[in-house]
Amino acid sequence: MSVVVSLPGKPCMPSPYSFGVRAFDCGIHVSTDCPEAFAILERYTFPWLPRTFNAADGAGDSIDDPIDAPDISLRVVRLADQFQLSANDVIVVSAPQAIDLVPDIIRVLDDAVIPRMRKLRAVHAGAVLLGERALLLPGGTHAGKSSLVAELLQRGAIYFSDEYALIDSEGRVHPYPRPLLLRNGDPVQSPRLADEFNVATGEAPAPIGWILLLQYLPGCTWSVAAITQSEALLSLLRNTPHSLAESPDIVRIFESAVASATCYAGCRAEAPDSVDRILQLADNS
Repeated sequence: MSVVVSLPGKPCMPSPYSFGVRAFDCGIHVSTDCPEAFAILERYTFPWLPRTFNAADGAGDSIDDPIDAPDISLRVVRLADQFQLSANDVIVVSAPQAIDLVPDIIRVLDDAVIPRMRKLRAVHAGAVLLGERALLLPGGTHAGKSSLVAELLQRGAIYFSDEYALIDSEGRVHPYPRPLLLRNGDPVQSPRLADEFNVATGEAPAPIGWILLLQYLPGCTWSVAAITQSEALLSLLRNTPHSLAESPDIVRIFESAVASATCYAGCRAEAPDSVDRILQLADNS
């Protein structure tokens, strides 16, 4: 099976299994000739968004807004005993099972969608909703954001994202509930959907209630203290994929984001104990 990614504006080849998705300001087309691969693509390609189908695809009903000229097209092809993922006609990765492609599919989609957002600015951060306010966990790769988000979902939090917090001009966070990518002690990431935790995904923007800058240190006891909103603002700027030159409004937007937040920084150990402490902080502030 193969996932094919076409160049922007390049028509997608007809396929018996394909659909389009419009994620924020990015048009996406996904196709494969393999039903096994199609099931994986359908499940993990922005699963909360509606799909569009062309009548020729045979995959669903024709609608008024098919993605005929996508910004990015994904295609999966099966070659012998391998599934090959391509993006923009460039091979990304091959794997023995279609499910093994999912982490790379998610990253390719992130790289296409995030830079094209016109009204939202992204921060590398886990984000969940507690009550009516969002909790942000900024951090880079391997910072343990996903494990904390997964544990928070186990405690009933509403899922916004495990990788990107999307912030609007009023400082509110919008849901970006892509599949979680969890390691669980394994170097290979495994995808999980919010519904596997029996929780809902966010449907509307929310003000930020808390920002926690937590460094994972094995064997560390919980050692977290309050920080100023200015320190939290600097952390958001350090963890954004946007440059100041390309997004000159980003400082003002992030100032609005931290204005309503209680902010902390420090080190933590394993996710279950850390989430106990996080929920205590949230209850007390």
